[in-house]
Amino acid sequence: MGLLDQRFDNSNIIITSTDSLLNWARLSSIWPIQFGLACCAIEMMATGASHYDLDRFGTFFRASPRQADAMIVAGTVTLKMASRIKVLYDQMAEPRYVISMGSCSNCGGPYWEHGYHVLKGVDRVIPVDVFIPGCPPRPEALLEGLLKLQEKIRGESLAKKRPS
Repeated sequence: MGLLDQRFDNSNIIITSTDSLLNWARLSSIWPIQFGLACCAIEMMATGASHYDLDRFGTFFRASPRQADAMIVAGTVTLKMASRIKVLYDQMAEPRYVISMGSCSNCGGPYWEHGYHVLKGVDRVIPVDVFIPGCPPRPEALLEGLLKLQEKIRGESLAKKRPS
């Protein structure tokens, strides 16, 4: 018996990998940038309000892309707005994640067939991690999308680079 063998008997020690520890910290503090474009933004705001309370997930909306690690694109993306989405996405620090909320941001929604000004899905401009269907999706759907994003973050490895 050495001196160190008896020293750690009654203490609380957790042994884990660096990947697991950092992923746990990242999935418990997702800070999305405020980026509401249309009616889906109302549902996104309702999710952040007191009834659904995103704060319990550690999710706080940020106004600056430099402070955000996720982007929730909620609503109709026009071709004019697509370049601005790309600029904001590029200003976010790595690792960064994107949630596409609503059928308009997923595939153009009801406007893509007759509207020349609507982007046929935000994934044509930036990589999307989670798609949330609906027109507009309920706040519960956004909560489920955040849980799916947390599952994705939990399984990531720091050694693996994410393609931009």
